[in-house]
Amino acid sequence: MITSTTGPQPADFADVRATNLAVVLRFVREHAPCSRADIAASTGLNKATVSSLVADLIDRRLVRETGLTENRVGRPATMLVLDGSPYAAIGVEINVDTVSAVATDLAGERLLTWRRSFSGGESVNQGVAGVGAIVRRVVSRMAKEERQVLGLAVAVPGLIDVQGTVRIAPNLGWHDADIGGDLAKALRDPGFPIQVDNDANLAALAEQRFGAHAGASDLVYLTGELGVGAGVILDGRLRRGGRGYSGEIGHVQLDPEGPACHCGRRGCLEAMAGIGAVLRRDPSPAEIQVEIEEVVRLARAGDAGTLATLGEVGRSLGQGVSILANLLNPEVVILGGYYVPLAPWLLPAVHEEVGSRVIASEAGGCQVVASTLGYDAAALGGAARVLDSVDSGRLPGGLSRIP
Repeated sequence: MITSTTGPQPADFADVRATNLAVVLRFVREHAPCSRADIAASTGLNKATVSSLVADLIDRRLVRETGLTENRVGRPATMLVLDGSPYAAIGVEINVDTVSAVATDLAGERLLTWRRSFSGGESVNQGVAGVGAIVRRVVSRMAKEERQVLGLAVAVPGLIDVQGTVRIAPNLGWHDADIGGDLAKALRDPGFPIQVDNDANLAALAEQRFGAHAGASDLVYLTGELGVGAGVILDGRLRRGGRGYSGEIGHVQLDPEGPACHCGRRGCLEAMAGIGAVLRRDPSPAEIQVEIEEVVRLARAGDAGTLATLGEVGRSLGQGVSILANLLNPEVVILGGYYVPLAPWLLPAVHEEVGSRVIASEAGGCQVVASTLGYDAAALGGAARVLDSVDSGRLPGGLSRIP
């Protein structure tokens, strides 16, 4: 018997079962179709325990049986796949002039993708009201499809502490805002958890779960919006830092004599390789998409000035990526946001800088690529974070009553 009040305590049976349910659910997600025997052999759980856990997951409509297979040694086995048809995970990304919303099922298949104009950056209250209206519409759509919302995660461009408080979102003008709590009130306590995180962090989760490099254990995502931030995944886990403020690569100084940055310093990566550097000015949010399209048109036409600018920005971006590669040695650095349409002209210079500046041979194995997830990566990452919570053991209750 353990009597120490400071030493390890015995785990509650319910906690052990929840953990084992999550283990089985993750195995099915990663290896479906699979049998109960496959799960027992790979997880170390005994067959009776696996049968009980699978029955529980079937009752919750998280897993379903999909028939027999005879392509194996011994008796035919009943195969299992993810179900999750009664559920939805919602992710929302707040930008200066738009809000994106994504809903997925348990397997990550998109149920809807919305992108709406947004003018709520003038105040936190206006912002919450605008986001709340969009979330209510998404929840209503899911209810019509008889889906239970498992959770909502909101991506905000700024410093978000470990409690989910928006300490500063400079492009929105928000400070010390409890967006999660305010949204819960606006939605009148919706009955599902609401999480708030940095946009780069959630985009990195989306890449790890759904992107071209899904499953990568060491990955960095660079936003390409008005600001430049990094979402960092190391050893398979998102790294937020001691207080949640990691990833501010945009304010690493590259040149003390460089252009002025919004943070008050000079020569930051954001000032030298952000979208403002591409456009040679600070555009209004409403102008960016049109102006980026014009840059792409000029680059395709071989305009010398445009190509020179993109080459210069690519070299500065490559310096920033080299710092990440030397410090973290990621498998891949993924360029997102407005970097994606510019990637054909940015990447050659980025690769050249990384090749010459990273100390390890062959850049330590680090690849630099453009995202394939589009402008909604952070919203999709919000849904991924909700699904990660399910994978970690926060499972919904039984839904056998749902037809």
